[in-house]
This record gives sequence, structure tokens and C-alpha cells, in this order.
Amino acid sequence: MSTPELIYKITTASAFAPARQSGQFHGMPIDAEDGFMHFSTAAQLRETLRLHFAGQSGLVLLAVRTDELGDQLVWEPSRGGDLFPHLYGGPLLTSAIVWQESISVAEDGSCTLPEGVR
Repeated sequence: MSTPELIYKITTASAFAPARQSGQFHGMPIDAEDGFMHFSTAAQLRETLRLHFAGQSGLVLLAVRTDELGDQLVWEPSRGGDLFPHLYGGPLLTSAIVWQESISVAEDGSCTLPEGVR
């Protein structure tokens, strides 16, 4: 498997707000519960939004450089056996974030992704 340049983290604006000051993002409650930070590739993003964020507004999509995550980034099977990127061992440094954009997901799970998703 070829590692993509970017992976994506979906969060709420309120969960991400402290990271703007501290430079470290500690993730969403599900990340703390599972012991790692969940990410999606560009190909996985629409289905993740549909399954887990339908009907939600006030979301922030973070595009993160994989090469800055080092060996803390682990690819593990999840939905349908597809390999998903997971960050272990600490917060996400905001310096690894290439861009961030506000998004909303319709009740049916549809969403218009930012042009930068690749």
C-alpha cells in the first residue's frame, strides 16, 4: 500500500478550539475511548461522514501530512477490512495540519467536500 500524502480528521469546532492556542489536538471523545485518533483517507472520507456525522454542522475537516506523523501512524483494518490510518501515542501537532475547513453533513449523510481533498 502506498501511503497518501494527506489524511483527514473530522472534528467539531468546539473540540478543535483548544488546539488553536496550544498547538496540540487531543481528538474527539471517541479517540480517547479507543486509545488512538481516527483518520480517513480521501477515498474513505465520504463514507465516514455519512456513517458517523450525518445531520451535523459545525464540523471542521483537517488535512494532515502523513510524513509528519512518523511511526505513530498505524494502518489497521476497519470497515470492510479496509486499512484506516490511526494515530497512536499522543496528540496531533497542529504543525502537521496543511489546511482546515468548516463542513456540514446533510441528514442523508451527503456532504460537499472541500476542493483540497485528494
